[in-house]
Amino acid sequence: MGSGYFSGRERPGAQAKRRKERAFVQNLRAERVAQGVETLRIARIYLRVSTDEQDLSRQNAVIESARAAGFYIAGVYRETASGARADRPELLRMIDDLQPGEVVVAEKIDRISRLPLPEAERLIAAIQAKGARLAIPGVVDLSELADEAEGVTKIVLQAVQSMLLRLALQMARDDYETRRERQRQGIELAVSAGRYRGRQADAMQHERILILRREHTIKETARLAGCSESQVKRVCALHRAAQEPSS
Repeated sequence: MGSGYFSGRERPGAQAKRRKERAFVQNLRAERVAQGVETLRIARIYLRVSTDEQDLSRQNAVIESARAAGFYIAGVYRETASGARADRPELLRMIDDLQPGEVVVAEKIDRISRLPLPEAERLIAAIQAKGARLAIPGVVDLSELADEAEGVTKIVLQAVQSMLLRLALQMARDDYETRRERQRQGIELAVSAGRYRGRQADAMQHERILILRREHTIKETARLAGCSESQVKRVCALHRAAQEPSS
């Protein structure tokens, strides 16, 4: 599946879960065939927001749209994390769960990635290595046409698909960097005007992380709290520092 975060990580029980899921989907497909219905199309839906202040429910329309398009929804993966991070627990879980022929659905390409282009391409390669493809508004999908084509036509369609996907991924990254730059400029103006107090800590989220960390690993705590592993480590370090007696 590639290198880095996207290379062959197995969660406990993941293989057994996939075997059960595969058997269930195969039974569904067999029923469709017996009923004379077209091949079952399977989707996994990824929903992401960057902060707790944002609402994931706005993206729920993606689920209904996929069902209306005739997809069987094998899983919905909801996450609160920056798209500029590769170590998103639910994203990695979705990639682990993917099976050949499935489709990854998201509201927009920036829900999947705001990573720098090389990392974004590794992420997409990890999805494609599982035999899955993307179905995302704004990203033209030529994969089915390319699969049916031969010779030069097939090569051209694959090249165009790759170019369009790279363009979409780069635009998502450019938008992220533009937003960051505007935020930086806004902070500088606020500081110069004496109005900037810095980002305030989320006390409830910190408490949730500390409670979860008592019984879970850093990785599991991050997944359950909907944050990054680095945030878990940072919160725990701050807590330990606060408990130490001052000299």
